Amino acid sequence: MVMRIYNTLTKSKETFEPVVPGQVRIYVCGPTVYDSCHVGHARSVVVFDVVVRYLRAMDYQVTYIRNFTDVDDKIINRANTVGMDTVQLAETYISEFHRDMDALNVIRADQEPRVTEHIDDIIDIIESLLEKKVAYLVDGDVFYAVETFNDYGKLSGRKLSDMVAGSRVEINENKRNPFDFVLWKAAKPGEPSWPSPWGEGRPGWHIECSAMSSRFLGETFDIHGGGKDLIFPHHENEIAQSEAAHGKPFARYWMHNGFVNIDNEKMSKSLNNFLMIKDIVQSYHPETVRLFLLSSHYRSPIDFSDQNLKESEKALDKIYGVRKRLDQEAGIADAGDEAASSNHWLAFCEAMDDDFNTAKGVGILFNLVKEANRILDEEGQSMKAMDTLASLTADLERIGGILGILQQSWQSFSEERANSQLQNMTVSAEAIDALVAERAAARKNKDWKRADEIRDQLDQAGILLEDKGDGTHWKVAT
Repeated sequence: MVMRIYNTLTKSKETFEPVVPGQVRIYVCGPTVYDSCHVGHARSVVVFDVVVRYLRAMDYQVTYIRNFTDVDDKIINRANTVGMDTVQLAETYISEFHRDMDALNVIRADQEPRVTEHIDDIIDIIESLLEKKVAYLVDGDVFYAVETFNDYGKLSGRKLSDMVAGSRVEINENKRNPFDFVLWKAAKPGEPSWPSPWGEGRPGWHIECSAMSSRFLGETFDIHGGGKDLIFPHHENEIAQSEAAHGKPFARYWMHNGFVNIDNEKMSKSLNNFLMIKDIVQSYHPETVRLFLLSSHYRSPIDFSDQNLKESEKALDKIYGVRKRLDQEAGIADAGDEAASSNHWLAFCEAMDDDFNTAKGVGILFNLVKEANRILDEEGQSMKAMDTLASLTADLERIGGILGILQQSWQSFSEERANSQLQNMTVSAEAIDALVAERAAARKNKDWKRADEIRDQLDQAGILLEDKGDGTHWKVAT
């Protein structure tokens, strides 16, 4: 199968051919750590987490780098507001980022460089740009001269002649051109700074990613990713400064995930509708959040709402439900590595090879769930059925591993879900157990009226009973 990726740079799907066959080097822009992570951050991180998982499953040797911006105007302003040191503030939110992403079952990047750890690398690139006369110094500030880069705008499709100063561009009277951008900022009183050939100061935003990506991945690497909001000016400026400094192509494939809307409105500070990950996972299972984020193609916008999350919640229940049936009814506790693949795995790989189409992949997963339930309902435990169910179980686990779901036992998932649902109910697990025991005694004494009363009472409370050979089991209705 041939893997094709939509490349923002060429505005088309291209056959993926890494610089070094069998190896993939990926750089994704990470957060500026001045506040808690919101669902927009989660989408980008989960999307590229799945990209990395799939590439590794296809036997690529992947080097994955995601940075932290730990010095920036936003960090300085927030630190001043809350009365914290900038280092302390950054450390606080880096730790919180890790907690949030661990909760969402995100694999850590191979390296997570921080700007403050790579000041020397940043200075080296700026010196190269000054030597090549594509950058200039004004009162301790160093600016990149965009007019010196003939291809400026090739990623975003914008032309300098068509742009309006002030549109996502910082106005500065020291610039020769309003679209020139800062590489190094002269120190201001009370702000963090480092020594440089141009005096004390700190890096501009864009230069950091050029320095850190080349440090860990080389001057030309395979995939650069991030949200669509980074296309201009951040990624456009990365290309200009990197290719001017190194004299060769920067990243070969550019991937950008779509925006997250909240109840059909764009996330914005003015609407105060930033949903924080740490709050979301208090209300929804983390795998529910992942399944929701992956149920749309990564380049498409998605609408985050309670209704959509509840649909993903029900979908996740079905996935774990069929895993429970495969264990209890077919006796397949672990598919094992030797189990043969079914057509569902091949279809899933075809979807992922087509620009990592997780939306289609999730649909294929539910086709698998539907088939497994049908076989369990209709064909019992014949030899043919068991062979098929073993293959379906193996593919269920393989696909779950790529999507980052089905990562706990169905037993622990069921217990967590039940406890979570009970928190929103007026009846406790102990009270339910007591009523179930009372009903069992009533049935033993042939007091059918009382047994029915208890069933009706629990049904009204949202508790479903299942009478089986080993006793009565209960679950919360969904």
